[in-house]
Formats: sequence, structure tokens, C-alpha cells
Amino acid sequence: MAQATLNILVIDANRIRASIIEEGLRETGGVRVTVLDDVNGLMRRIAEIDPDVVVIDLESPNRDTLEHMFQLSRAVKRPVAMFVDSTDQRSIEAAIDAGVAAYVVDGLKKERIRPVLDTAITRFKAFERLRRELEVAKGELTERKCIERAKGILMRTRGLSEEQAYALLRKTAMNQSRRIAEIAESLVTAAGLLGGEVDG
Repeated sequence: MAQATLNILVIDANRIRASIIEEGLRETGGVRVTVLDDVNGLMRRIAEIDPDVVVIDLESPNRDTLEHMFQLSRAVKRPVAMFVDSTDQRSIEAAIDAGVAAYVVDGLKKERIRPVLDTAITRFKAFERLRRELEVAKGELTERKCIERAKGILMRTRGLSEEQAYALLRKTAMNQSRRIAEIAESLVTAAGLLGGEVDG
């Protein structure tokens, strides 16, 4: 089965260096490479190109340029591989915080580009999977807390046991074809509006 073409965007103001990256990538095959040497309107251009991975090559970036590229990395929601000639510890930490999947110092060698990109893509996918799992876990925890609050309201206002309160929530959810968490949220909201989270 043929491998899907990898759509790669290279951002580099230096056309010669960009051509080294482009050549290194094309030699590996199965890629479509777009080179941008103008950073104006970058987000719009990235949206138009819709790349699978973004390669940013910076010769000697100053702090403002790096920060701009880190902001870009946070915004694009794509694997980003960044090549720089020199760096310091603060920039490395900032790159990691920004979600840059590969930060390569003094590493612009043609034969290294594709392995670095493959690593960046793998890291990005792993990070995104962890982020999604964390969001799901947070959502489940929030729902559980809401259900516990709703049970507490029913126990206080209706004189029910915890099991009876949960059974009532479950029955209401089934009758309305809704999730228990949705019923619980509605109850907690209503109780808050009515001041019903107190015995009454």
C-alpha cells in the first residue's frame, strides 16, 4: 500500500538554507514541500497550506523572533520542528513549553532532516493523545463531582439515601434519554437558582 504524501511547510527567511532542507526532504520521497521566506501573514498562509508538519529554520534568532515562533507553534496545532544555529537553556525550555516537538541546535544536515521530522510527528501525536486523555479525565471528574452534589441535594431535600438519590437520577435520565451527568447538572443549577442547596 502506498504511503500518503507528507505535506511539509518550511519557514526560512534564508533561501539557500531553505533549499538545503527542501532538497533533503525531497530525496526521502513521499513528500510535498512548500517554502515560505516571508513571515508576514504566516497564520493565514499556514491555514491555506494545511501542512502535516511545520519546519522552522532560524539562523541566529533574537528573543523576539523566537517568542514569535513559539507563539506560532502553540497556535498551529501541528508538529513543529525547529532548527537553530545556537541557543541557550531558556530558549530550550521556552520551546518545550510552546510544544515544539523537535528543537535541533546546529543540526541542519540534509540527511538528518527526515529522521528529525519523523521524531517530531511521533512526539506530537503522543503529546496530543496525552492531552486528549487528560481532557477526558478532567471532564469525567467534573461530572462525578456534579453527580455527588446532585445526590446530596436530593438526600437533603427529599430525605433519600445515597442509593435512592442515585437511582432517582438514573431513572430521570433514562426517562428523558439524557445522561445522568446532564440531569445532575440541571438539578445543581436549579438548586443554585432557587437557593435549594440548603435544607428546606
